Amino acid sequence: YKLQPEVTKSIYEQFVSQLQASIKEEIQEVKDEGNLEMLFNSLDKMVEEAKNREEPAWRPSGIPEEDVRSTMVLYLLKHRSYLQKVLKEKVEENRKAAESVLAGRDKIAELQRLIQARKHAWQ
Repeated sequence: YKLQPEVTKSIYEQFVSQLQASIKEEIQEVKDEGNLEMLFNSLDKMVEEAKNREEPAWRPSGIPEEDVRSTMVLYLLKHRSYLQKVLKEKVEENRKAAESVLAGRDKIAELQRLIQARKHAWQ
């Protein structure tokens, strides 16, 4: 260093510039792999939306059952209404199937009577 300070300084500057380039490249690769730019933009958008809110943001109460219950109630209500809708559809399908079966039985009974009548007439 004392004999050739310019050379040492030049090596140091090359090392620093290569290190900075390498770090920038690594950061860019991480951003590209994780799609971080889109996520950061989404986060910025959420922050901007939160600034306009007057009510405080949701925070966990410390009691997991209550935290999950508040989240699950909406999901379970939607699921219940979906299941009720499906149940109504199935009940209607079963009613139509039962009507069809009864109509088929009546038709069979009528055909059996007709067969018996023709059998007696033939004999």
